[in-house]
Amino acid sequence: MNNLPSGKKKKGFHVDEAELMCKNGCDFYGNAAWQGYCSKCWREVCHKVKARHQMVQLEEEEEKARQAQIDSDAQLARRMIEDEMAQLNPSQQSQAQGQTPPPPPPQRPQAQGDSPLLFDKFGKKKEQQSSTRSKTVKTFFGKSSRSPSKDVPSGQQAQPHQSVDKRISTESQKAMGDFHEFLKVLNRPAAQDLNKQCKAFVERIKGLNHITVDEQSEMVQDFYQAMSDRIKTHPAFKGTSPEVCENMMDNIEKIVMTRLYQTLFCPAFTDDEQKDLAIQNRIRRLRWVTTDMLDAAIDDGKPQVRELVDRAISELIEINAKRAPVDKLQCFARCSNHIFNIIKLSQEAPASADDYLPAVIYMVLKANPPQLHSNIQYITRFSNPPRLMTGEVGYYFTNLCCAISFIENLDAQSLSLSQEQYDDYMSGKALPPGSTLHNEPICEGLRMMYANLSALEELRIRQDRLMQNAKEFQQEITDWRDGVVNQVQDVLKNKPLVIKRAKIPAGLDEDIGDESQEQLPPPLIPEVVNPK
Repeated sequence: MNNLPSGKKKKGFHVDEAELMCKNGCDFYGNAAWQGYCSKCWREVCHKVKARHQMVQLEEEEEKARQAQIDSDAQLARRMIEDEMAQLNPSQQSQAQGQTPPPPPPQRPQAQGDSPLLFDKFGKKKEQQSSTRSKTVKTFFGKSSRSPSKDVPSGQQAQPHQSVDKRISTESQKAMGDFHEFLKVLNRPAAQDLNKQCKAFVERIKGLNHITVDEQSEMVQDFYQAMSDRIKTHPAFKGTSPEVCENMMDNIEKIVMTRLYQTLFCPAFTDDEQKDLAIQNRIRRLRWVTTDMLDAAIDDGKPQVRELVDRAISELIEINAKRAPVDKLQCFARCSNHIFNIIKLSQEAPASADDYLPAVIYMVLKANPPQLHSNIQYITRFSNPPRLMTGEVGYYFTNLCCAISFIENLDAQSLSLSQEQYDDYMSGKALPPGSTLHNEPICEGLRMMYANLSALEELRIRQDRLMQNAKEFQQEITDWRDGVVNQVQDVLKNKPLVIKRAKIPAGLDEDIGDESQEQLPPPLIPEVVNPK
């Protein structure tokens, strides 16, 4: 248990607000996954890098094409020589075989009648190869390589999508049902347009199997931007309030990303899975970290705080069960609200921004959420950019990324430990004081059992203390009694008690008998002298 001392001074573990902003100087939140930029600036940087890369790649392709042309010309020249040698008569062929094969220019005059035809064939083949190569390069760099050809009949394009629709998951069916319920609120043209655009985009992404995850992210971000502009300018959405427009974008993101979850989440051609295992093992080795080491204002000795900690951990784990980035962010937003309530109950004061980040780090270490890196990358790549760049959710997500970066780079200096202590804790040779690593319950029944055991242990300690105090009190009573007896004995010894006989008082009326008493006058009786 962690009891927060009232006079404890913080070590200043926090991240300034300026450090969370985009390093390009704009007013949006940055992200470690975007190297400190916001999504807008990061896309601009990526576009510049991509343009330079494409230019270099184009130059390399041109160089390879020139080299391939040279090799092709040399091979065609050798083939022409072999064909020309095959057309010679036997005497000329034997004469040519006896000599050293001359280079191509000196041999061409030997068959003067056939040489113009051979050079015409050579020219035609060269033109065909160059035209084919140019078409291949244009096809590779053009838009047609990423979209289905317009010349292909619509029936042939619909076949793969029909096979995909047969395997719609339960989550996708539920999302489609919720999306159709939302469309009922809108007017008919707007609902039809949204449904048409979302369905076409999902089918387009599913039909592209040979693009990188960055290209997928760029296509999704472009779709969000196009739909946002369409909602603002298209006549079908005229008169729509900003709240409804924002709700539209949330539902568009939810239906599109739920349908594309299996395609876009943790792709097989990325290293997300390896990084998930790395961060999971890293957190597992750091389970010994306590709230005191992080300066986290969490008093888990209070039952209300423990209950809120369990809720926050459950929300962190629930992130992996959601499919749409907006739903994943809502899970962490609820987790953050629990964290602020935990801090408020623990320190009996409103929570500040400096208290939030250490608490987030502690919650991540306690929860160890599954596929943490993949979920962060999924949200970063495919969430609607304005949601991550501004607002409360953007602030929460930026702090989560900072917490993960801190955990990945955590060392002895970060926790104010010596290197020897840090190594012992990491290897499991020792546990820090106050660590509850071995007493962490895995269910409510075990939690109650551990709580009862802890209460019994506390009662045993109190009973031992009470027995010790009773024995001490008994000893004090015995000592006091012995002291009193000794004092009495000393007094008796110094001043012994002498018991004297009591003097018998003289009986004045003993000689007077009953007869003499009869001769006495009666006693005086008071009388009233002047009655009124």
